[in-house]
Amino acid sequence: MRVTDAVVERLEKVIDTLSENSIKMGQMLAVHDEKLEKQDRIDAVLFEKVESLHREVNRQSAEIKAGCERDIRKVDERLRKIEMKMWSIFGALSIISFVVSPVGQRVVGTVLTPAPQTGMILVE
Repeated sequence: MRVTDAVVERLEKVIDTLSENSIKMGQMLAVHDEKLEKQDRIDAVLFEKVESLHREVNRQSAEIKAGCERDIRKVDERLRKIEMKMWSIFGALSIISFVVSPVGQRVVGTVLTPAPQTGMILVE
């Protein structure tokens, strides 16, 4: 009986140790589960912040894009006005240079200066 008593006693110690280990393991799992839940909440907050940042960046980039397009239209309008003035000045200079040139003087002179009239005096 001694052997069986020793075996039973050893088995009881093993069972106690296993029970203690099982309890400790359950506690560890509970702690890890709590940490995982806490990390999930933190992740949810972080993902929401990232989404919020993403929306803000998209909104600001749309504003910047609209501002750039507006500025480009304004620059284009100014360039068109400058181009119109440049062509007007070019045309005016062309006309002035033609009028001042010798060929232009002949053309303008005949148009603006009436032909001299010769008059005859009749003597009787």
